[in-house]
Amino acid sequence: MTTQTGREPSDEEFTAAANTLKLLADPTRLRVVWALLHGEHSVNDLADHVGVRAAAVSQHLAKLRLAGLVRTRRDGNNIFYAAQNEHIERLAAEALHQADHLVVGGTHHHPTERSA
Repeated sequence: MTTQTGREPSDEEFTAAANTLKLLADPTRLRVVWALLHGEHSVNDLADHVGVRAAAVSQHLAKLRLAGLVRTRRDGNNIFYAAQNEHIERLAAEALHQADHLVVGGTHHHPTERSA
């Protein structure tokens, strides 16, 4: 398999991908990213949605932002967070679709899946 540019991924790209997967391996961070798939949110909105303290959400968002997985938008005194791009959205969605297959079982397929 090759990248979209038709070449084998570099060691640096494999490392960056592994680091992205490590960040998303935390259930709270994955919940935050999942919430961001449905639009931008403030820290307090995310805390309510995820069910953890705003301070904890803020720490998770800082890690995700530092890694380039989320972006921010300031509106007055408020900061809103969103997924950085559609790749992060698809990655989180696909991980959760796979989890659905593992937890729920069955062979139902999602629209983004390819036939085997």
